[in-house]
Amino acid sequence: MSNIFPRHSKWQAPVAVGGDGCYLIDKEGKRYLDASGGAAVSCLGHGDTEIIQVIKDQLDTLEFAHTGFMTSKPAEDLAELLVEHAPDGIDRVYLVSGGSEAVEAAIKLSRQYFLEKGEPQRQNLIARRQSYHGNTLGALAAGGNQWRRKQFDPLLMNVSHIAPCYEYVDRNADETTEAYGLRAAQELEDEIIRLGPETVMAFIAEPVVGATIGAVPGVPGYFKRIREICDQYGVLLILDEVMCGMGRTGHLFACEADNISPDILCIAKGLGAGYQPIGAMLCSADIYATIEAGSGFFQHGHTYIGHPVAAAAGLAVVKALLGRGLIAQSRDKGAHLKDMLTQRFGQHPFIGDIRGKGMFLGLEIVEDRETKTPFDPALKLAAKFKKQAFENGLICYPMSGTRDGQIGDHILLAPPFIISDAEMTELVDKLDKTFTEILPKHP
Repeated sequence: MSNIFPRHSKWQAPVAVGGDGCYLIDKEGKRYLDASGGAAVSCLGHGDTEIIQVIKDQLDTLEFAHTGFMTSKPAEDLAELLVEHAPDGIDRVYLVSGGSEAVEAAIKLSRQYFLEKGEPQRQNLIARRQSYHGNTLGALAAGGNQWRRKQFDPLLMNVSHIAPCYEYVDRNADETTEAYGLRAAQELEDEIIRLGPETVMAFIAEPVVGATIGAVPGVPGYFKRIREICDQYGVLLILDEVMCGMGRTGHLFACEADNISPDILCIAKGLGAGYQPIGAMLCSADIYATIEAGSGFFQHGHTYIGHPVAAAAGLAVVKALLGRGLIAQSRDKGAHLKDMLTQRFGQHPFIGDIRGKGMFLGLEIVEDRETKTPFDPALKLAAKFKKQAFENGLICYPMSGTRDGQIGDHILLAPPFIISDAEMTELVDKLDKTFTEILPKHP
């Protein structure tokens, strides 16, 4: 008997007792290749002795100091390092305990920023359908995943949702990639105008959409146009890099690939690499100066923000990413893994799209490659794939509802950046074995 409230009461999870590089080990000694890094968390793999030692040393020095009274050296040093490498204009770091907290803080800061500017009418937030921004009520309201939102809808604040930039499904056959990107971005301007430009405070988006549609980046030019629209109407741009940031896509910050800077940036997951729970909301110098010149007080906070041990771990992780060449490794090894996936599954009758950047890759499962028609959701392919892959010693991140929250299935891959060529071969082989076991026979 267990007193744990599990994620799923009808499945008894094995007990993890160890981690070794790209593997997790259960109490029976079975090894599982962690091909999703948990949920795109374990960028350094498991058992990194350098990071573990930093955490031990910090505990010997200071375990906790509430930020209502004191700051700490690890928090100050982490903020300085993040700002040093952040997109242009980013100047301040608000440390939290995870991604949902980072998004909540971003939404609340956006509102307070306009209150302090004397624009209280700016209260509308725009996001995208098929996005995911976290599971607290504000973050869930911002997210556009209908399956996650449905039962909590009566509790959620009103947020407008426009189409995602989802080239595989939404680009017309006679449309160039660039033209499609501009058309998708135009939905933002249209929605701002519909709501009234003077009422819109922010637009939030993932540079590369993660869990909900499976490693889908914006097409070239899309986010540049998004930035222009936000600037034109005085709307803040919030980029959610909780899943795709911290080197995951081959850049420390994913938005570097699009050559844009947000007003607010959210990170987590890879920031702590699983060694401590930590996230951060970063904001521009202008936003901070507005608060500083006004009330001087951001009306927000949690007990464990700026936790010294978490900050020390985050600092060690970022130093490792930068100092060990792991960001370039994520980019280069990710490209190699994508090639391997394409060679094995590029002509697979039930794999419609292989996409992503760096160590952040997705495969979309379809019943018909020509029409891109998904399988019947009643088949519950994603759930079956997850279970069977796990039996085969592979941890990955399958999801259903890819297209609209109900239909469509994909598999998200986000292995540690340290994965070897042999382990990538194992990953592809185990994917192949699982596809063979759960998909219909090839026509």
